[in-house]
Formats: sequence, structure tokens, C-alpha cells
Amino acid sequence: MTDMYDQVAVVTGADSGIGKATAVALAELGFDVGITYHSDRDGAEETAGLVRGLGRAPAVRRHDLTDPEAAAAVVDELAEELGGLGVLVNNAGTGTGEPLLEMGYERWRSVLAVDLDGAFLCAQRAARRMVATGRGGRIVNVTSVHEEYPRVGAGPYCAAKGGLRMLSRVLALELAEYGITVNTVAPGEIATPMTGQEDVPPQVGSRPGYPIPRPGDAREVAAVVSFLAGPAASYVTGATVFVDGALGLMGPQAAGALGSGDWRTG
Repeated sequence: MTDMYDQVAVVTGADSGIGKATAVALAELGFDVGITYHSDRDGAEETAGLVRGLGRAPAVRRHDLTDPEAAAAVVDELAEELGGLGVLVNNAGTGTGEPLLEMGYERWRSVLAVDLDGAFLCAQRAARRMVATGRGGRIVNVTSVHEEYPRVGAGPYCAAKGGLRMLSRVLALELAEYGITVNTVAPGEIATPMTGQEDVPPQVGSRPGYPIPRPGDAREVAAVVSFLAGPAASYVTGATVFVDGALGLMGPQAAGALGSGDWRTG
């Protein structure tokens, strides 16, 4: 059952970075791809062109997760246009750079709406379709190393990503009997527009404090997402795969090596 799911994927936030690379990787695996974007329609259309160039059908929708209930309907729209749904990749996200004591509730809620509420509602829509078909499917939620490790100034982002990890585990338990797997992929620093970098290969040696001394490439994350979305991962569910160049392992080590309290300001 787990190898029969529809060869149609929806990737949220696929106009650049990890989402774009994932859409291309899934097209290479033979999936038609639904592409969502928030504001960069040109980027989404560029992704669609890459999918089309690989011989697969793309479909594009705007997706404003600050209104997660309305945005979740896009999952059904894309599934209807492409003729099914076998894979959902919840990749769209946002963050903050403010200390919690200076943050208003509206800002807190806006991040949770995009990063957690939206992912839940999109997963719910996708899973209901997958259950109804009886053919199984895959849900992959892109979190962050901050699903596990905190960061100053990123309170709601860390809370949302940690919540998404646990949400994914509950979904994995509830959906396993239907042949639907649910996993999270937790990137470290990846060279994408979201981290203030361009979609270009990261420079080796540019991060001397990291075990692998560079940021990651979006395609390195996409490779893990596409594995979890494929038939070979049929017995992997409820798991987190860190794609961080062992950055997370530096937490305790880095704390002991710091010579000042500058980290308190982010």
C-alpha cells in the first residue's frame, strides 16, 4: 500500500531555497508538483518552469499562511488540478529576531500561525485525502535544528518548530495504519534567501566554527526530503533527520569555548 500513493506532491514555499530545490528533486523522481508561494510569484513560476522542463506537470498557487484556515484550502485546489496527492512537504515558514520580552502577542501569533498552525491544517487536508484514497502517502515537515536547540531572539520560531516535531510524531502514530508516513527534516544554516544568502553554492571554510565549515546547500536538504517522500522510506516514520553538518553537536562544546557573553544579544 505504501508504494502505491499518487505521484503528485505539494511543496509549500517552493519559490526559492529549500522548497524550490525540493520541488525539482521530486520532479526528478517522477512527481507532478504543486508549488505555493507567499509573495514571490516570479520565483514560483521559475520553479514551475524547472518542473516542466523535467517532463512533469506543475501547478502554482499563492499561499498566505498568516490566515492558515484559508491557506490550507490550497492543498485541495492543487490536488484537484494535478489529479491526486501522494506527498505533502510543509516547507513554508517565517521567523523573528526579537527578544521575547519585547515581543507583542500579535507578532508571536503570526509566527505560530505560519510555522505551526498552517503546517497542521495543510497536513490535515493532505492526510484526509490520502486516507480516502486508501493508497497511503508521505508527509514531510521541514523544521530546523531549532526544533531541538534554542536560539536567542527566535522564541516563537523555536516554539513552533519544536511543536511541529511533536505534531509530526503524533501524526505518525495516528496515520501509520493508513500507510502514511510522517517525518521531519531539520536543516541547520542553509545558504538560501531566508538566511540572507543567495541560492549559490556555499563557500567551504566560511564557517570555521562548524564541524563541516560551511553552510548547507538547499539541494542537500532536498535530497533528504525526496528520500523520505519516496517508496524506499516506507518503514521510516515519526523520525527527525538533521541536515546540519553536525552543527547541533557543537552546542555544549561551543558553550564551553565562548569567551564572552556576547551571545546573549543573538
